[in-house]
Parts: sequence; structure tokens; C-alpha cells
Amino acid sequence: MRYDISSNSAPAMPTLGRGTECIKLLLSQASKDMHEPLVPMFFPIFGAHISGTEFQYPDNSWKEPTGMMANLVAHSGDNKGQLTKLAEAICRDFSKHDEEEEKKYLAWQRQKNARGANKDKPEEPQLAYWFPPTDTTKPAFLKNAIALEAQGGHTQYFNLPEVEMADQLCGSHKQVSVLLRNVYDRARAGALRATSDGVTGNPIIRACITISSNPKSTRKFYQYELTNGTFGRMVFSYKVRGERNGRIPRQGKYGEDFYQKLDEYLTRLAICKGRYIIRPLNKLIDKLAEDMATLADLTDDDLLFEISHRALVSAWKAGCILWVLNEQTWTKSIGELVEWLVYHDIWSKMTVFGDILAKESELLSDTQRRGPKNMLDSLPTTFNQAQLEALRQSMDKPKEGANNQLRKWLHRKFITYSCQTGLYTKTEEYLKGKSE
Repeated sequence: MRYDISSNSAPAMPTLGRGTECIKLLLSQASKDMHEPLVPMFFPIFGAHISGTEFQYPDNSWKEPTGMMANLVAHSGDNKGQLTKLAEAICRDFSKHDEEEEKKYLAWQRQKNARGANKDKPEEPQLAYWFPPTDTTKPAFLKNAIALEAQGGHTQYFNLPEVEMADQLCGSHKQVSVLLRNVYDRARAGALRATSDGVTGNPIIRACITISSNPKSTRKFYQYELTNGTFGRMVFSYKVRGERNGRIPRQGKYGEDFYQKLDEYLTRLAICKGRYIIRPLNKLIDKLAEDMATLADLTDDDLLFEISHRALVSAWKAGCILWVLNEQTWTKSIGELVEWLVYHDIWSKMTVFGDILAKESELLSDTQRRGPKNMLDSLPTTFNQAQLEALRQSMDKPKEGANNQLRKWLHRKFITYSCQTGLYTKTEEYLKGKSE
């Protein structure tokens, strides 16, 4: 484990090497301070560009890179708006498609209005939007999902500049958790209703969503969604408040050369069809799953372990997309970026919601929040059980859990035990792993 998620500083993104050129291309149009916060936000946009493609997850299930959701969290005036400009650049083909759909609707309106009251009216066209507007309502969202499924199952993509906009999309705040879980799980809408036009459809929900919000509104929006699965399904990317340096961040100019290179990558996504198994990616995810279990044992944090499950799935989907963007070729740099995405997601969640997750309701400042702490690192090289019990109590954990924690550390060969002295000692293997 190369990342420390207990720090107030975000895990440093690895150098973008061979296989991540598309990410570097997008970052060329963003200010430097936004590079790390923006990277996790790109993948839901890319995921909406792949239709008719499935990848095998390590558990042998087949998943589409749809249902990807990410929330950019940054303070007001900290350049969150750069995401919208990049999203619009990536979705130029979506916008062009939607303009053609709108022309169909306007043509139908003209034909309908031109006919007399007693003449047969032309049938209303079934329009399917790929990049619907931010003020889309839930009925329109479901109607669009029906049309998209009828036209081949394309994914609709939403970019919401404010987190509260999700309430309108979901119908109300009470329905947010249900719809977002259906989006993530590629479930059916459950939208069968009797209307004057007949029975409405029950389509598979294929959607990808990105959201931008400030920390206060983010915490308020998700505070009741932290234990029902909605929270884990959303990737979070948190940007620490920027320094007061008096310099205006520079964005890119979005020249024709940029769009030409970007279109080449988007074409790779569009033409990718069929079923694939990316064995190096699955091997990496298996390793990261073990790392998450190890981290949970070191911190004695069950919640961290639960959150990690879907963080792995989201990062795995990003790995599938990177593989396609790189002409279906795996590289070491892709693997490094996938690993970072897991830790950055968990760090962001713990940083923004750590106190709420610990059942503290009061809004705290950034410096008061903390992520999971590696308790073994807080102990001396040689220690006894009483020292661990005291450490647990100082962290508001029951001292009775020390026995179970020591058994896990022994099983994982983090420590050894001496019957003669009654002391535990960190193993050379553990200490070596920490120094690397």
C-alpha cells in the first residue's frame, strides 16, 4: 500500500505514463491545481460513450462501463466549473446527436400544426437524448431511457453543476437513493404506469452522472445516504481549499488540434463492442481487494472495508475504459492510475464525511476531520497488549477489540509474539513494506 489515506493531503497521483495519453490530453486544457481532482470525473463521461460492451469482473460477472457516477467536491470559487467545459468538449458528438433529435421534434410540430382539426395528426417521434439538460425531470429521464433502449441501449449522460439538481432528476430527495442505486446497478426502472397512451415501459437504466458541489452542500445532501449503499456507489473527488496566492488559474484554449486528438480516442470507445476479459486488470483488482482488507485490519475499521468494495468496482470500470482508450492494450501506468483511483476515492469520502461516518453530526472544519489511522504504526516496534488497548481507547474504540485485532495482525504476519516476554514485535516484512 503506497498511499496514506489518513493524511489531510490528497494521495499524490502517479506520473501519467504510457497508456494514459488521453488523460494527459484532457488535463492540458485544465489549470494545474485541478489536475488530480478532475481525473476521477472523466470516467463517467467516457463510460457513456461505450454501448454494447461488457467486461468480466474478477467475480466472473459481466458489467458494462455504464452507471458510473462521480461527485467533484471543492469550495466555492475553486474552479469546479472547469469540469463542465471539459464535459462539453468530450460530449460534442452527443450534443450534435441531440440537435438532430430536436430538429425531428420541431418538424413534427410543424406538420401537426399545419393539419386541420379533423385530419389525422402525424405520430409523435420517439426522441432519445444522449446529453440531456441539467433540469431534466424524473418522468423525462425515464421516458428518455425507454427511447434509448428502443434505439439500441445507448447511455445518457448528465452533468449537474449543483448536487441539489439530483433531486429533480430523481423526483424528490426521498427518491435519490433508489434512482442512483438503479443507475449504478444497471437495474430496470420499475416505471410501469397506466396512462392515457397505454402502459409505460420499464427500461434498463443506462446513465452516467457527474456532479459538482461544495463541501457543505455535499455533506447535507448525502448525510442520510451513508448507510444504504448510495454513498458507496458514488465516486468522490475532493479538492482541498486552494491557497490565497492572487494568481488566476489558466485554462486551455481548446484548439482544433485538441479536438482532433480527442475525437480519435472517442472513436475507440464508440467502436468497441462485444465481451472482454482484461486479465492484468482483474489481477490488480484482486490484489487491491487484499490491500483493502489489510488496511481495514490495521485500522480496525469495518466501514472502511465496506466502502472499499464499490470503490474497487468503480476503479475497475475506469481501468476498462483506459484499456479501450489505449487501443485495448494494458500498461503499467494504467495499473498505477487505477490503484490511485481507489485510494483517492476512499480518502475523499473519509475527508468530507469522516466525522458523520463516525456518527458525529456537527459540521467540522477540514483540520478537525481525519481518515482511518493505522494503529500498528502508532505503536513502538515492540509492544504489549496493554499498549494497544490504551491506543484503542484514545481513539474511542473499545479495548476489548484488542485480542481480535492482534490475532488478525499475527495471521497477516505483521507481528510476531514471544511467549517468554509476552511482547509483540513488528516483522521485518511489515517494516520493509512500510519503507518502500
